Amino acid sequence: MRLVLAALLSLLPLATGAQDSTAARMRTAMEAFTASLPATLRTRLELPFASEKRTDWHYTPRSRPGISLADLDAAQRAALHKLLRTGLSAAGHRRVTNIIELELVLRELETFGALMRDPDKYFLVVFRDPADAQWRAPWGWRFEGHHLSLSFTIRGERVSSTPSFFGANPAQVRQGPKRGLRALGEEEDEGRKLLAMLDASQRAQAVVDTRPYGDIVSRAVEQASPLDNRGIEARSLDDAQKAQLHRLVETYAASFEPALREARLARAADGFEAIRFAWAGAVERGRPHYYRVQGPKFLIEFDASQDGGNHVHTVWRDYGGDFGRDLLREHHSVAHGKRGQSRVMPSSAITLFTAERASTRSAWAE
Repeated sequence: MRLVLAALLSLLPLATGAQDSTAARMRTAMEAFTASLPATLRTRLELPFASEKRTDWHYTPRSRPGISLADLDAAQRAALHKLLRTGLSAAGHRRVTNIIELELVLRELETFGALMRDPDKYFLVVFRDPADAQWRAPWGWRFEGHHLSLSFTIRGERVSSTPSFFGANPAQVRQGPKRGLRALGEEEDEGRKLLAMLDASQRAQAVVDTRPYGDIVSRAVEQASPLDNRGIEARSLDDAQKAQLHRLVETYAASFEPALREARLARAADGFEAIRFAWAGAVERGRPHYYRVQGPKFLIEFDASQDGGNHVHTVWRDYGGDFGRDLLREHHSVAHGKRGQSRVMPSSAITLFTAERASTRSAWAE
């Protein structure tokens, strides 16, 4: 009952105005960043919102639309990081900077690192109608490069923040100035804590394969589909184990600014008892492994298949709301006058936050 109540409370109105919303802060930061650019870079920065490239995301080194860190001077980089902080928490922003800095570690470790690894090859691209000076039409932006993909879609005062991908190679730096750095250490540690809390019978349900799968199973596709139903359900866990499952999901949500974090937690709380935790591969540290947390409406994957388990990929997908899918469906319904008499709650409530939604205390914080 508490979890259901938490999900409903996250939709109650706030007293604050639109000027305090996540969307408003993103618009302000984006306008400031764009104003800092010369005309040549502004032209490269923006693509039409309807562009197929908006949903063409990936986390490997490749060519990307937009402008890169290499194109920016110090002041422009500072403006870009201010934009990133409108969608991320301090911890999430730190993860981003650590992931970028790992390119320098790989440059030293790999034979062709000097050619392949470049911390300046991270790109910002904006998808919008340039004639929409008031930002009334849906728009979005993505910051992406090796082991990082952050997508935000905005309609009015509502924001979608999935899919989101964070990766780290090496997962633990073992030499050099960054020795000891674990950019995604919490994600591994909290997953292992849950696995360690399971008794033999529960672990037999949770461990679904002896080897991991080589990468995240959902892949970098436009729309993710639910994976198989293997793993142990939350309804089969005791209270302490459920609390650890809460902490595990919260670890991923905590990379985002407070409103988006609370929205993700409310999304996960909806149907919590049906969430499944599944593990594949070795249970010992330092060997290839994988786990996932899959609810009725979302999927979290953690993969450490490569480089002896010292190379991590993580992703959060929303089955109905990636790239603002439900947000845009509602927008088109309104535009064409097809909305029914009663308002239906969009199924992507986790990733859609409005200035009117409350950042209330939920069961996740209890």
